[in-house]
Amino acid sequence: MNPPDTIQARFQCHFEQFALDVDLNLPGSGITAIFGHSGCGKTTLLRCIAGLQTAQGQLSVLGEPWQTPQESWPVHRRPLAYVFQDTSLFPHLSVRKNLLYGYRRVPAEQRKITPEQVYDWLGLTPLLTRMPAGLSGGERQRVAIGRALLTSPRLLLMDEPLSALDQQSKQDILPYLERLRDSLAIPVLYVSHSTSEVARLADHIVMMDRGQVIAQGPLQETLARTDQPFRLEDDAGVILNGEIAEVDVQWRLSKVVFNGGELWLRHHDHLSTGMSVRVQVLARDVSIALHEHRGQSIQNLLPATVDHIAREVMPGITLVRLLAGDTAFLARLTSRSAHQLKLTPGLRVWLQIKSVALAD
Repeated sequence: MNPPDTIQARFQCHFEQFALDVDLNLPGSGITAIFGHSGCGKTTLLRCIAGLQTAQGQLSVLGEPWQTPQESWPVHRRPLAYVFQDTSLFPHLSVRKNLLYGYRRVPAEQRKITPEQVYDWLGLTPLLTRMPAGLSGGERQRVAIGRALLTSPRLLLMDEPLSALDQQSKQDILPYLERLRDSLAIPVLYVSHSTSEVARLADHIVMMDRGQVIAQGPLQETLARTDQPFRLEDDAGVILNGEIAEVDVQWRLSKVVFNGGELWLRHHDHLSTGMSVRVQVLARDVSIALHEHRGQSIQNLLPATVDHIAREVMPGITLVRLLAGDTAFLARLTSRSAHQLKLTPGLRVWLQIKSVALAD
């Protein structure tokens, strides 16, 4: 019996110089990021799930078997929507007609999402009468996402939907994707190699390399592991969920409280007290002291306990996992510093956090 609230996917397929071999058990809600460097198999995995790529294996979506060793549903029978990098809007149709193209082909009793909901979630009302040629890249991608949602899929696949956009367009569209994450009951598999996108959007993460899954789990827990394969990337670090508790207008700072303490970060005009936020703390921005030092420029000091030490993760570098309350942090130190501090699991220390940023 396939669990009704999960996505189970096991696939094997072989090419001339590449093989995909994955076994996944994913949550049936929220956004799961399929993450890894270019060429690791992310898009091939999505194509297998969509039925666009022939592969041996099994696939069950929310308790419904889409592929078994005996039968594989063809693409047109799989109730999913696929958002590609290329929006492929119909150039001769208005935005409204593009959006309603698939909606009108869904039987009325199977429609779970209304056009008005999609217009609201993606901010599309001002665009409805315009033609695709007059839209920006970000606007076109929002229309493409809306068109996909209006087919009322049971699963939404998104293959690097922001990769063709410039940085400003990405920043413009990300708040709409956050709104979708918080509003949709549909599970989303989101392919990306952008750490910032994953940090901001995902609830769950699958890390891939050379056609295999090398780590998977809830986003915050997985990113905070000392053995996860991307721990040495320059933007490796942890994600915290918190709430804006105070805004210091004079110094343009906002205080975020979380399960383990509080942190100050640069204020953004859209922030206000009581707002829930995600913040990112990079391992390279965390140092460790044995005692509290207030007479310094670093504003964020937290008492913590050493939880785990991964020594020599690369020559001369040690990675330390620490707990402030129940919240995990990573600190990337020289191995000499870790030795001089005599760090051991259970030792009480102070975290000195040089920089904290909104996950954006």
